[in-house]
Amino acid sequence: MLFSNVAFANDEHAGEEKPKVFDANKVIFGHVLDAHEFHFFDYTDSEGHLHPVTIPLPVILYSKERGWDVFMSSKLEHGHAVYNGYKIDDEKIYAVNEAGAIDESVKVYDLSITRNVAQMLLAIIVLVSILISAANKYKKGIGRTTAPKGFQNALETVILFIRDEVAKPNLGSKYERYLPFLLSVFFFILINNIFGMIPGAANVSGNIVFTAVLGIISMLVINFSGNKHYWGHIFNPPVPGGVKAILVPVEILSIFTKPFSLIVRLFANILAGHIIIICLISLIFIFGNFGSAAGFGFAPVSIAFTIFIYMIEILVAFIQAYIFTNLTAVFLGGAIEEHHHHEDEHAHH
Repeated sequence: MLFSNVAFANDEHAGEEKPKVFDANKVIFGHVLDAHEFHFFDYTDSEGHLHPVTIPLPVILYSKERGWDVFMSSKLEHGHAVYNGYKIDDEKIYAVNEAGAIDESVKVYDLSITRNVAQMLLAIIVLVSILISAANKYKKGIGRTTAPKGFQNALETVILFIRDEVAKPNLGSKYERYLPFLLSVFFFILINNIFGMIPGAANVSGNIVFTAVLGIISMLVINFSGNKHYWGHIFNPPVPGGVKAILVPVEILSIFTKPFSLIVRLFANILAGHIIIICLISLIFIFGNFGSAAGFGFAPVSIAFTIFIYMIEILVAFIQAYIFTNLTAVFLGGAIEEHHHHEDEHAHH
């Protein structure tokens, strides 16, 4: 602060092209956000050209001006080409004019099968196949007259756990009515969490839209199942009149804050885990920008921490599926709870 110096820019190398450095921000958000393809890695050929290794997905577009367009995402060449009057930039597809500039007059509706959608469909197919296979074994008597075998044994353990530790304690005698819903929510979240741990796969559970839909479904089931006692506590809580004016808006707000907590909790935990893992791997290449020795030297430390966090994330995949299911059962139990007579006696007293 007491001394100053003047530094002049050196123009000697101004015309030279700077070497490309590792862009951690692009890699991290490229992994956790949705995309129109599955991207695994890039390689450079002998001539210095970069080639990405990807699985392209169908692009489905509609606009009033141009109608429907269906083609594979590889036609857009990762933003380096224009196809049928469209180009992609930061995973958003725009309509362009003959000069290649974005045509603002054309409103594009992107209905493409992105990697999140494709992975959800794949997860559903795998999940349904596993459950049907287990159900067929039960039809044959395996698991009823004899002990369950193979993966059927693991499924039965999980199903009994959800029934005995989640459904029955929170829903009481009505647990059988809601058990299929709770099991569907649990297994759907769990299998998408596990699929998201596969390198190169999509981060479905870390997408706020995915968790928002699940939260909205839970909110609808909870509120449509609510009895008179539930709605009475919301619009006419058993408190003095002065407090009631404050408590009623709070109770109405709780209708939305409960599913909102489910949405944010699942989204934030899964997204944070993926970002931490990618950040730890990215440190190898960030240190590599300072020299190969620094990159290789830090690699063992980065890999060790990555494996440690990866193991924790596998545990988190199960925990977050359980927490979402358990809290849904808790909220649902509060909505279907029967009115107790001792409350009337207490209020009268």
